[in-house]
Amino acid sequence: MKKKKNIAIVAHDNRKKDIIEWVEYNWKELVQHDLICTGTTGKLVEEALAIKCTGENFVPPTVTLLKSGPLGGDQQLGALIVDGQVDILIFFWDPMQPQPHDVDVKALLRITVLYNIPTASNRSTADFIVSSSLFHESYKPILKDYSGYITRDVNIM
Repeated sequence: MKKKKNIAIVAHDNRKKDIIEWVEYNWKELVQHDLICTGTTGKLVEEALAIKCTGENFVPPTVTLLKSGPLGGDQQLGALIVDGQVDILIFFWDPMQPQPHDVDVKALLRITVLYNIPTASNRSTADFIVSSSLFHESYKPILKDYSGYITRDVNIM
């Protein structure tokens, strides 16, 4: 993980207001990194950062826009994690609303654990990540070697 991080930002519909408030509060930290966002969240993040940066004469960060989560954005993000292109995930998900793409969300969260990606699912954890001394430093996460796991073939009769 380089000093300049690739930070993924995702929010379910009922949490978009929360994620934008968080982005606006932490914008000076975020503009030093590259951002990857799903669908509408990404457009809202771009708009919020453009306003903040213009008012303070900063250059807005690069924001890579993926598809909306239900349209495959979560899977795109998972693939980026597997390819080593995401360093941190900030994902404000809605625990009170069923999601049509719940299996994709679970798969994404599983991949973040598998690849030891710092993941925040709420504002407190996101604040701790952004305020960590490691946030702007190089960091080498320790990856568990899962190659020893044995896959057994199952014969169905």
